[in-house]
Amino acid sequence: MISKINRKEERQRRHVRVRTKISGTAECPRLCVFRSNNNLYVQVIDDEKATTLASASTLDKEIKTKHSNKEAAKELGALIAKRAMEKNIKTVVFDRGGYIYHGVVKELAEAAREGGLEF
Repeated sequence: MISKINRKEERQRRHVRVRTKISGTAECPRLCVFRSNNNLYVQVIDDEKATTLASASTLDKEIKTKHSNKEAAKELGALIAKRAMEKNIKTVVFDRGGYIYHGVVKELAEAAREGGLEF
């Protein structure tokens, strides 16, 4: 009998595999993406000190689109780039969180690059 693939477990397995290879430092923190059915969340994390340096989500007041779609991802990428630049963070390591670099995750990354972040 064929068993059903649990997509959440597969994503978490991919995320663990990615996290063994990348880590954020004070000079080059990690830009971490989490995508739920309703919202998008982004954090800039220093893994050495285990602190969040900047964060943004579609729940913020600055974001006009309150969904988990490409338009919201563009706004969110620009917002996280602006907040990171305010804290003098220019280069980051992109952590796609086990998600495929396609659609919403790709739009967010490109908008963050256009906002001035380098990765």
